Amino acid sequence: MQRLGTGIGWRPEIADAVERMPGIDWVEVVAENVCPGHLPESLRRLRERGVTVVPHGVSLGLGGADRPDEGRLTALAERAAALGSPLVTEHIAFVRAGGPLTASPRLEAGHLLPVPRTRDALDVLCENVRIAQDALPVPLAVENIAALIAWPGEELTEGQFLYELADRTGVRLLIDVANLHTNHVNRAEDPAEALAGLPLEAIAYVHVAGGFERDGVWHDSHAHAVPRPVLDILTGLAARVDPPGVLLERDENFPEPAELERELRAIRGAVAKGRATRDAASPAAREAATAPRPAPTDAVRQRLGLAQAAMLSALVAGTPVPEGFDRARMRVQARALAAKRADVVAKVAPELPEILGEGYRAAFLDYAQGQPMAGGYRQDALDFAGHLLFTGRCEDAGARRELREWWLERSGPVPRSSRPVVRAARAARRVLLRRG
Repeated sequence: MQRLGTGIGWRPEIADAVERMPGIDWVEVVAENVCPGHLPESLRRLRERGVTVVPHGVSLGLGGADRPDEGRLTALAERAAALGSPLVTEHIAFVRAGGPLTASPRLEAGHLLPVPRTRDALDVLCENVRIAQDALPVPLAVENIAALIAWPGEELTEGQFLYELADRTGVRLLIDVANLHTNHVNRAEDPAEALAGLPLEAIAYVHVAGGFERDGVWHDSHAHAVPRPVLDILTGLAARVDPPGVLLERDENFPEPAELERELRAIRGAVAKGRATRDAASPAAREAATAPRPAPTDAVRQRLGLAQAAMLSALVAGTPVPEGFDRARMRVQARALAAKRADVVAKVAPELPEILGEGYRAAFLDYAQGQPMAGGYRQDALDFAGHLLFTGRCEDAGARRELREWWLERSGPVPRSSRPVVRAARAARRVLLRRG
């Protein structure tokens, strides 16, 4: 496996700072946020300097009951080729459920949700990983996720689940030590036990990130400093194996560059501390390779799909919580998903908070209670605006006129005229609407 070194998640908000940071060997970019034909100049410059760029996908849903979408796999492959990447990464998660497999409405989570650690789910995941591996031009690594909710009736620990996945498919592992800490707080899972069960030779690289605890629940925010317990888990991992790469993730609430550099130094220090205590003896012998298993039947996929659809529907559509789930944790997760939807829609459609002002968030959370996300976040923004218009929920006449103009601009089958004279007329009309 290629040695990557120390890296940081590349985000547009810190692009300039990343270019100037000393000791950055590689960066990771959210695959869905880059266009192969129009790479950001910052990424181009980094590549020209020899900095490795790895695309990190978030929407494939390899842990879902359906087979991976060919279009999403093609898009991920195109980004790997455009960036000259040595590998691509995704998550052990499901992000959507329902549809033809379960004869139910298609639901989007807009978030990475945990798969049940059962034999059925593992069989489906293994086949989905193999499909993805065949479609990608470079090796695939998959990441363990943070989870607030535990599935009832799980049959394997996280270490056992990951070990068997890697053993059966040869897939590499992206180990997020912050997610191990999250699962320790939220699900009482021992991170040392998880590390002991991992196939260390399969590790491609490691994620490190921050979060915060509230009312006994750890929120994997990627918007806070890396806490000491996460660094300690990194040290524990480095005491077992020298990770090929370690990367600092930060998605929002970006601090000054000096603070990011301080966190990178702390990460290097945690790895060095683990390396200094690593036992030089050979690792303990593993059990024999897992016996090959047949591909999951459609009945297995349907069984998993029904369970995932019921769980996701309870989170985003207000249906009853399936038996065996912690109802309090499900309520916390449902609120977190709705809040995330509101935040992301505000980013992809910043005009909506401008038009609605302080009432935006309350209006969106009210909408989200009964309107699950059926597509991506841009479609969600359109659906939200349409909901306000058609239900009369936008009572301010001026805001309603602006909202209608915004919605008409984007909701047609083709964009409205882009001729300069028409665009100028529309811009003038928007100014007049605001003044009115």
